[in-house]
Parts: sequence; structure tokens; C-alpha cells
Amino acid sequence: MSRQIQNTPVSSNKSIIRRLGGQNLVVFLIVAALFAFFCIVSPNFRRYSTILSILDYSYYITLIAIGVTFPLITGGVDLSIGTGLICYSLIGGYLVVYQGWPVWAGMIVCVLCGALIGLLNGFLVGTMNLPPFLATLCTMMMTRGLGSICSTGLGIPWPTAGTEGGWFRTIFKLNIGDLKLPLGFLWILLLVALMSFILNHTKIGRYIIAIGSNKEATRLSGINTKYVYISAYVISGIFAGLAAIAYSAIFASVYPGTGAGFELEGIGGAIIGGVSMTGGVGSVTGTLIGVFVICILKTGLPFIGLQANWQQIITGIVLIAAVLIDLSRNVKKGK
Repeated sequence: MSRQIQNTPVSSNKSIIRRLGGQNLVVFLIVAALFAFFCIVSPNFRRYSTILSILDYSYYITLIAIGVTFPLITGGVDLSIGTGLICYSLIGGYLVVYQGWPVWAGMIVCVLCGALIGLLNGFLVGTMNLPPFLATLCTMMMTRGLGSICSTGLGIPWPTAGTEGGWFRTIFKLNIGDLKLPLGFLWILLLVALMSFILNHTKIGRYIIAIGSNKEATRLSGINTKYVYISAYVISGIFAGLAAIAYSAIFASVYPGTGAGFELEGIGGAIIGGVSMTGGVGSVTGTLIGVFVICILKTGLPFIGLQANWQQIITGIVLIAAVLIDLSRNVKKGK
């Protein structure tokens, strides 16, 4: 029976990949159409500095979106990634700025904190059988509080470029004279390739998809579903930690309470990219493309004179459309 489950996700994975290939193309065309529209309507949008702004904003949202893709495919969710991102950045920054830790150690702390919260989420969901929404809502509140306590309610500035320890900012943007190179996008592509391989070509990836497709059948086949849930949420936590590093490298200071809503953008990007809300379907590549729909909208709408409220409304409409497409797909499958 165990062999049957191990083989079944592989074959279903291939059909999923084929189906998502067409969907990814559609979403990619939407990204291209949005970019072309804003370029035509606003000449300022065509500037290189605007493209850099889109990429800067995309790094930390893409990282949390990549991570949350795995809990979403299990049929769960991780609401702690947004406030967690800020919390880990505040903790790492506090150790670097006020305790004299080297920057590389603060970066490792960010990832370790994310992994620990992910482990807690996985334990609550996989072992304690708490609903993912409730479990991660609780850890979202915990990380928000921890971040405020660590920073005493004030912002924490990581080392700036040109100062001791400021080298970490060149990980995502390298300045050569007046030219700024978005190195962060290369790291994103490498991580997307790595996590796509893990999801589609490893046992843990197949088990994550299998749980999202049919949790009970996966459990009855002898697979340790608790371990799979923990793995999915630890991956999400680790990427929230990586997003904390990206956020710290992009912005001069990190302030408590600023991460609320990031999780919705990360989850929204994954859903637009084809991850099913009911689980069992999704791809990391699709998540990357879906995130850029949100990033281009948030960057481009101000160029045509729309205020923040309209940005949220239009982004919400796009998410509703993505969810409706997902629901119609599930109805056709009889899921």
C-alpha cells in the first residue's frame, strides 16, 4: 500500500505539471500585459529605477510566498509569515546592533527563528491536530508580540551600506558606480529551481502533494503525516527567515507591526500562481509568476494616479478571480 501511494503522486504530479504549465503561461501573459499597460500609460514607469523598485518589493514577498506554497499544497495555511518576517528581522537586528554580533550571525538567527516557529506550527497542525488557520493565527500574534518586546517598540536599523557589516545589502543589490544590479533576482531564481525540484522530485514533496490530495489515504498507506506537516511548515518558516534577511537588506530600518498584511500578499501570489486552496495542486514556478502580478499592480497603480485604497480593491478583485478559477477547477474534478 505504501508503494502505491509513493507511485501515485508521481504520476499525478506529471498531470499536475502539464496542467499548471498552461496556467503558468496565462499568468505570465497577464504579468507581461500589466507591465506593457503601465509602460504605455506612464513614461515614468519605464524607468530602470521603477524596475528596481518592483524587484526590491518582490524579494521578501516572493520568499514568503515560496515557503507558504508548501503548507497551502497540504490544504493548510501559514498566517505567521508576515509578522514573523518582521519579528525575525528585529531579533537579528537587535543582536547585531545592540549586542555586537556579526551580521552573518544575525542572518543565521533570522533563519533559525523562522525554522523554530515553523516547527511549532507543524507540531500544532500535524501532532495536536489544530486547524491550520487557528494554529498559525496564534503564532502570528506571538511573533508580533515578540518583535515589539525585542525592539521595545522602536525601529532597529541594520548596518547601512559602506559601514561595518553593511556588506549584506549587496546580496540583493550590487552597486557598480551609478549602475545598480538586482542580484536578488538571481537568488530568487535559484531558490525557485531548488524548491521546484524538492516539490516534484523528492519523497517529501510527493507526500506533501499526496496529503493535500487525500490526507486519509496518505495516512492509511503508512506515511508519517505528522512528519510531512512539520516539514511543510518548517520550510515555510525558513523562507520567512530568508525574507527577513531580504527585508533588512532593502530597508534602512525595521519597525515592529509593519508586517501585517505581508502574509496575504504571499498567499495571494501563490493562489494567483495556481496553488489550490483545497490542497494537492500547485507549483513553485507558478507562485513566482503570481507574486509578480501583485508586485506590478502595487508598483504600477500609483503611476496612473490611483490611491492606496484602490490598489487594495483591485488586488482583492484579482484574488477573487483566482479563487473562483480554483473553485471551478475543483468542481470539474468533483473535489
